[in-house]
Amino acid sequence: MKLSIKDIQVNGKEVLMRCDFNVPYNTDLEITDDTRIQAALPSIKHLLENGAKLVICSHMGRPAGVPEEKYSLRPVGLRLAELLGAPVAFADDTIGENATLLRAQLESGHAVLLENTRFDEREKANDSEFAKALAGNADIFVNDAFGTAHRAHASTEGVTHHVSQSAMGFLIESELEFLLEKLAEPERPFLVIMGGAKVGDKIQVIRSMMEKADEFLIGGAMAYTFRKAQGYKIGDSLVQDEFMDLSLELIKEAEEKGIKFHLPTDTRIAQEFKDDAETKVTAPYSEGGEIEEHWEGIDIGDVAIEDFKVVVARAKTILWNGPMGVFEKTNFAKGTIELAKAVAASDALTIVGGGDSVTAANKFCNPGDFDFLSTGGGASLELLEGKELPGVAALSNK
Repeated sequence: MKLSIKDIQVNGKEVLMRCDFNVPYNTDLEITDDTRIQAALPSIKHLLENGAKLVICSHMGRPAGVPEEKYSLRPVGLRLAELLGAPVAFADDTIGENATLLRAQLESGHAVLLENTRFDEREKANDSEFAKALAGNADIFVNDAFGTAHRAHASTEGVTHHVSQSAMGFLIESELEFLLEKLAEPERPFLVIMGGAKVGDKIQVIRSMMEKADEFLIGGAMAYTFRKAQGYKIGDSLVQDEFMDLSLELIKEAEEKGIKFHLPTDTRIAQEFKDDAETKVTAPYSEGGEIEEHWEGIDIGDVAIEDFKVVVARAKTILWNGPMGVFEKTNFAKGTIELAKAVAASDALTIVGGGDSVTAANKFCNPGDFDFLSTGGGASLELLEGKELPGVAALSNK
């Protein structure tokens, strides 16, 4: 068990905290979605209320190891101050003169936000000298950036070697509780819903969950690789030919283990990839339905939607990762909308595993209707695959 933010004494101590403030900006550098800033507030408030001298760092976007105005964290600092109802000092560098001066002047119960850690190329290289400078005079490091915990960077892993204690914030603690502890012995039936574009991205999660799940629902473009492997025509649909043999192996493995492995009964198809494109639904595959040439699958079909709702309704634990179709386009969103609503209405423990699924859950439902929405895309997947995350492994043990 890792040291928690609840286990540490911070009064009067300098605390370096890693957040995930990689939020979207518009062309005027205004924040269009502050979800990640809101998610960090409980940990930030806890540290400030307990008298920490709080130094906050984060990355933003993918700058080329040099400062770029469009990736500056200054707008984040302003929004954070608004949400806290208290001033947040902003350092226009990460480890330079301004950061050093502001950190030296910091008083208990106050915070400073450092400029984007990725403005220095040594961040991604996990450079020891950069990590040491970033740690500065901090006694304690708190990591609450789950979305980057799968990367061993200077601000996630390197700094832990230059402080006396490293603890997880409330956000990482919740992620580990729901994605690890609650899925270790889930209440049954345990349903895993997998969607998204590429079966290759989810193979290891499916493999790992085969040890625990009672049922799988497979949607999104990844379903076409399975259907083509079974011998069906899938038109111009996205497919990964190199994973067809593996797809058949997974179906066979599920059968041998007594796991119900549900593929979409039918498919919504279109010829054009735009919002108002004409769509139609194929006949069920079991009745000779296939996707004709020059058409591509863009969502699960109407029969599949009803089938999937029945499976969702009987589950006691649900893990959902990946949309059922291209939900960003209005005419291609029905499957994802209906599935999201079914999961939200379920009495099961509902865990939405990061990325596009969380976007869909927020867009089509009341987020409060789900038990847990993960903040990590790649980090969630790696945790569900059974991998150890460098940013978590580096924290102090209890």
